[in-house]
Amino acid sequence: MSEVRLAAEQRTEFGKGAARRTRRAGKIPAVLYGHGSDPKHLALPALEFARVVREHGQNAVLTLALDGAAELALTKTVTTHPIKNYIEHVDLLLVQRGEKVTVEVPLVISGEPASGTLLTQDLSTIQIESDAMNIPDQIELSIAGVTAGTQIHASDLTLPEGAVLITDADALVVAVNEAPSAAQLEGDEAAPAAEATEES
Repeated sequence: MSEVRLAAEQRTEFGKGAARRTRRAGKIPAVLYGHGSDPKHLALPALEFARVVREHGQNAVLTLALDGAAELALTKTVTTHPIKNYIEHVDLLLVQRGEKVTVEVPLVISGEPASGTLLTQDLSTIQIESDAMNIPDQIELSIAGVTAGTQIHASDLTLPEGAVLITDADALVVAVNEAPSAAQLEGDEAAPAAEATEES
C-alpha cells in the first residue's frame, strides 16, 4: 500500500446545503477523527480522491496536507450516491506509523476448480488487523484444480506477513461441490411442473 498525498481544506460550513456547495466546487466533504481528537471537517479534491480509491482501494492511507502540517489518515468509509455514482462523503481515521488497524479487505478468487464441480463463494471480504502502512489491497485465494467436497475456511487463507485474521476462523469462504448433471437439472425442473399438474 503506497502512501498518497492530498491537499485538504478545513470546512467552516455544515449541513446539506453546505455539502452541496462543497461538491459543486469540485470537492468532497470529509470528516477526520481518531486518537481522542475533536473531529475535523474537511474538503478533499474530488477527482484526486476518486483516483486514489480507484488505484489503491477503499483502505487507502492518505498523507493530508492540512494547515501547513501533514496528517496520516486511513480511508474508513466512502459514501457514494446510489444513482449518480459520485462520492458524497468520506470518513477518515487518524493513524500513526506502526499503528495496527482493523480493516475489511477484498477476497479475490483465482483459478478454476476441477472439472464437473460447482463453486459457491460465501465471503467476498475478510476482516484483518494490519500495520496501517502495510494494508494489502486484496487477499488472493487460488482454487485451481480443487476437487468436489472441498471447503475452504477463513483460517485456511494465506495472509501477508504481520496481518492477523479478525474474521471468525471457522467462517466458510468457498465450497466446491459436485455439479448437478443434466438429468438432475431436468428432474428439478420437472418436479414443480408435476406438482402443478397434481394440484390442478
